[in-house]
Amino acid sequence: MTLGVLAALAGSSASSSSSNSNVEPGVLAFLIVAGMAVILVFLLRSMNKQFHKITPPASPADDRADDDQEARIPPR
Repeated sequence: MTLGVLAALAGSSASSSSSNSNVEPGVLAFLIVAGMAVILVFLLRSMNKQFHKITPPASPADDRADDDQEARIPPR
């Protein structure tokens, strides 16, 4: 829906300004860029939350200690 509105605005502004040689970015372009910036902020915040949920893998020293303890447990 949004793309259709943007296409309609672009088509109507292109036909009305075809005789005008001054081309300016306009308010619509600013709103699009500002909206993308807001979306990017929320995506980065979400990504940081997901990264904090990840637990780091155990270090190799911890793995060797676990192997030593398993070797000391007698089989049943």
